[in-house]
Amino acid sequence: MKNFLLKHHLLRTLVELRGNPRACVYTEPMWGLSMNLCLPYATVYMLTFGMSDVQVGLVTSIYMFSQMVFAFLSGIIVDKMGRRLSTMVFDFLAWSLPCLIWASSQGFWFFAVAALLNGTMKITTVSWDCLLVEDAPRDKITQIYSWVIICGNLSAIFAPISSILVAKLTLTPAIRILYINAFVIMTAKLLILYKFSKETAVGKIRQEAARKMSWGEMLSGYKVAIRMIFTSRGTIFAIIISILVEIVGMIGMTFWQIIASRRIGVPDTLLPIFPMVRSILSILLFFTVISHIKQSKLKWPLFGGFLSAIIGCLLLITISNTGVWGYVILFVSLLFEALGSAVLNTLRESLVAIHVNPNERSGIMALLQTTVMLVSVPFGYIGGLLSDISRVLPFVLSIALLLSGILATSIFYRGKN
Repeated sequence: MKNFLLKHHLLRTLVELRGNPRACVYTEPMWGLSMNLCLPYATVYMLTFGMSDVQVGLVTSIYMFSQMVFAFLSGIIVDKMGRRLSTMVFDFLAWSLPCLIWASSQGFWFFAVAALLNGTMKITTVSWDCLLVEDAPRDKITQIYSWVIICGNLSAIFAPISSILVAKLTLTPAIRILYINAFVIMTAKLLILYKFSKETAVGKIRQEAARKMSWGEMLSGYKVAIRMIFTSRGTIFAIIISILVEIVGMIGMTFWQIIASRRIGVPDTLLPIFPMVRSILSILLFFTVISHIKQSKLKWPLFGGFLSAIIGCLLLITISNTGVWGYVILFVSLLFEALGSAVLNTLRESLVAIHVNPNERSGIMALLQTTVMLVSVPFGYIGGLLSDISRVLPFVLSIALLLSGILATSIFYRGKN
């Protein structure tokens, strides 16, 4: 066993993690017992209150708009409060509190308010990311992000809990219980992370500097970050890839449940099984395919990730019923989607971590997240309009965006291996 750990660099990285990276990675599986039990039903749960596809898309756009606002403010908030404290405070506002609103929801406005609060998660996107990587060995960043995504996919183990509850209690009461459970576990997660982490070295320097500056002065400090972004071709490329992967991920998360339930005809009790299969496939792919990706050679893995995701979308939109062949094609679609999603999400984070100047990480990350959200905001509503016309169209849009990713990668790596 010891020899296996020493030989497999991904497993060796997990065992050797120390300090903040260890605290961040080791608490990630708690998503599986909390939010990830609810997510397979999130949009279908909205439909049970009489909401239309357009309203579902509008809630997603409100969520994106909130993310955009808080992404812009995130850099100065994280520098003022510190990486560790801001992660705890805004994880509570972004996840714990909305869980209580979702659990007691009665219709559109409940989801709209929860979406506004949930958007504060963009502050913890920056603070948690800084907490994860600022004290981490630079040559281990891709492997650390791989473990973050693997831990998120461990929710597969617990997915049958959702199915059993829905089968026993019906959809709405079961999801209310799951959101209350998510409130308890997410609150425990943020408290555990706070206890076993510490402020990063860069965070202490930035916090000390921020004490002497007003909010206006700190906002004007974004000028330096903007200059660094526009003088770094790699950072611009990382932003483009982040935008495309974010929009495609948002479309998939919002409309996959709807196409599976309302077009293909997958019963509500079986909906969590498919994310479970996707998660298991992702974990297997990390150990067999993604662990062999070299941080210095990301061109072909990016091409492979985009192409795999396109094939997954193409297969999904060909399915029109739940016959034997329908389920077979759905499974194959999930395989390609899992591979594409796992590769693209890992490389998206790695590209940002590799190309962003470490001394201005919080500011550049804030502007990066703001840009990603600013471009993404209309796509929730656009996806809703397209879904109202045909449940297939949001995924046709995803295919177009993924093809744009292939084009961007070709241009950036022109002349490179």
